Amino acid sequence: MNVIQPIQAPGRPPAATLGLIDVDIHPRPKSIEEFRPFLSDRWWQHLKTWGMRQRHGFTGGQPPFPKAQPLASRRDAWPPNGGTPASDLDFLRHQLLDNYGIDVGVLNPLQPSGQGDRNNAFSAAMAHAVNEWQLECWLRREPRLRGSVVVPYEDPQASAAEIRLRAGDPNFCQVLMMSRTAEPCGNPRYWPIYEAAAEAGLPVAFHAFGYSGWAMTNGGWPSFYIEEVSEHATSCQNQVISLVVEGVFERFPALRVVLIECGFAWLPSVGWRLDNHWKTLRSEVPHLTRAPSEQIRQHIWVSTQPMEEPERGGHLLDVCEWIGWDRILFASDYPHWDFDDPRQALPGTIPQERRAAIYGGNARALYGF
Repeated sequence: MNVIQPIQAPGRPPAATLGLIDVDIHPRPKSIEEFRPFLSDRWWQHLKTWGMRQRHGFTGGQPPFPKAQPLASRRDAWPPNGGTPASDLDFLRHQLLDNYGIDVGVLNPLQPSGQGDRNNAFSAAMAHAVNEWQLECWLRREPRLRGSVVVPYEDPQASAAEIRLRAGDPNFCQVLMMSRTAEPCGNPRYWPIYEAAAEAGLPVAFHAFGYSGWAMTNGGWPSFYIEEVSEHATSCQNQVISLVVEGVFERFPALRVVLIECGFAWLPSVGWRLDNHWKTLRSEVPHLTRAPSEQIRQHIWVSTQPMEEPERGGHLLDVCEWIGWDRILFASDYPHWDFDDPRQALPGTIPQERRAAIYGGNARALYGF
């Protein structure tokens, strides 16, 4: 939901008592110059000359969707000293961490990140620079923040090297990928990423959006943003199916996957359908030794933003029960316009005894905070 509520002062608001862990915060640089110290001369000149060139049919013209624009943020998210929303650490502390009493916030840098760039070597250099930027400008300056290891996922070997470079660094708590990859993400070409993540004990987070080079529909590019944003759920369904059917969880039994900003009410139906097909087609996939729904419920976590809120609240409870109450993580999506105020984020149908786990307990167990 999108509810505008003024910052409360003085003192900390009731949200401070929730033991909050926010798994979806989107930092931005004040300008591209912030990445200069972390890029070689070669790649800095490449960035200045060619810019970002994502695998997307619309990047040569108008932006593919308005959500990518800085204006698609909370109206009050612009720092008083200038810059785009979530580019000023002091203001982010004041408006988000302090105001809501957030114990831990997880950074998910989206743009610019280098992910999905057409030049794989530049993608790897830029992803590395973004991780160094997180360390220097955010994580070492604010102990409540944790970073996501940004990886050039279309170059799995380079991604694995970046993960191993960050392994053991408590500043990083997960590996970040996008939900739209050039091929279904269960494809063995991506397995080096999962192998390195499992070795490092890091969950792999798939965040909605991404630049695959393909339209998200079966028939081509959509006409409206409402189509684009509604397809997040279906693109994530494809990725979950691919992870299960290709045998990723069979090969890497310790792997944990987090779906961020993807919704989750669709997970039970995907599990049911997969189970039904598996019963009759399991000879095609003899590497699957467990029912697909069992693998989904064991290996996949979801985030609350956006949370589907059906007219009959009992439906949401049934979904949460199927997924597992211990698999649901609070996410604010700060500073975007669909930011969820933690005081308003969970619908009234969610039982009180489940709220503490969703607000923070589940994330503490997953990430080891």
